[in-house]
Amino acid sequence: MSYPSSVKLVDVGPRDGLQNEKQAVPAEVKIALVHRLQDAGLKNIEVTSFVSPKWVPQMADNAEVMAGIARQSGGCYSVLTPNLQGFEAALKTSPDEIVVFGAASEAFSQKNINCSIAESIERFRPVVAGAQQHGISVRGAISCAVGCPYEGDVSPDRVAMVARLMREIGVQHVGVADTIGVGTPHKVQRALEAALRHFPLDAVSGHFHDTYGQALANTLASLELGIWQFDTSVAGLGGCPYAKGATGNVATEDVVYMLRGMDIDTGIDLDRLIDAGCYISDALGRKTQSRVASAIIGKRA
Repeated sequence: MSYPSSVKLVDVGPRDGLQNEKQAVPAEVKIALVHRLQDAGLKNIEVTSFVSPKWVPQMADNAEVMAGIARQSGGCYSVLTPNLQGFEAALKTSPDEIVVFGAASEAFSQKNINCSIAESIERFRPVVAGAQQHGISVRGAISCAVGCPYEGDVSPDRVAMVARLMREIGVQHVGVADTIGVGTPHKVQRALEAALRHFPLDAVSGHFHDTYGQALANTLASLELGIWQFDTSVAGLGGCPYAKGATGNVATEDVVYMLRGMDIDTGIDLDRLIDAGCYISDALGRKTQSRVASAIIGKRA
């Protein structure tokens, strides 16, 4: 088995990790989290989203957070923009990358953004065109790529369809997301292979939630296909407002520990990363969800 020699991790904790929090998280805490992630060596951070505060109030401070970050050279600061209005607001904050999302489940698309899969992709067409005009890269996320809380199992053909539609409107990279964390290794591999019908290997990534404890196994299964880019979340933050029971993303600390044990380079300092996870967990008033961080914190004590 030949695994990638290095892996790129995108920490989505500040955005995907915090969007579902019931308690208000101050902008200065979000900014400090981004700075701590940078200090740990993370170059790619999903910072916030430009969505209606009516639907996601936790992201209402998006412009303030983007303005407060001391950006590092070589860093990529991403924001999620679900429509043209969100993109135009995001543009004022000079993001390096925008993220658009489409579900591989019709029911989830209707529940989440009140339109069909095809309609959701069409909404992104002017967003992608605007990004291209301003030299901003576009990453697409395919949510519910293996399972849906309303439809159950999702066919790989649906994933391929969404990947094709995203490719047709100019999306440059696609992430295959197990939004509710029901995926297992072979199902995840089939979903990734479906995306690979329309995107090259270097333009496909994995995004796994750990609801059923399968996220690390699914990461390893992805590595077996040559996938070398993943979304992770510091301290295992996260959830999905439209997927009841879905827990956080796979913890960045856990993925870094596994990769380090496989001699796969991430460029990330695990101790500093754990410190970042401790910072945000303390701010939220709860323990980290990272098994690795919990073990190492115990050793430190």
